[in-house]
Amino acid sequence: MGIQGWQWLLILAVILLLFGAAKLPALAKSMGQSARVFKGEMKAMKEDDEKPTAESAVAPPAPDAKRSDSSGSPTANP
Repeated sequence: MGIQGWQWLLILAVILLLFGAAKLPALAKSMGQSARVFKGEMKAMKEDDEKPTAESAVAPPAPDAKRSDSSGSPTANP
């Protein structure tokens, strides 16, 4: 019940009439470049999603707080 061979030919003939033979190669090139950019962006998004997961496994070092002496009071910096 899908599209058969003669139906594809009819669709291609209509596209050829609408766009013309000269514009079809440029149209195909444009669609190929768009697909390539889309794939690249999807790959970059996946890498961005995986990156925080790998970084979260290693805990970042805690920032240095004010140092205190043995009595518990903060030391003065001269």
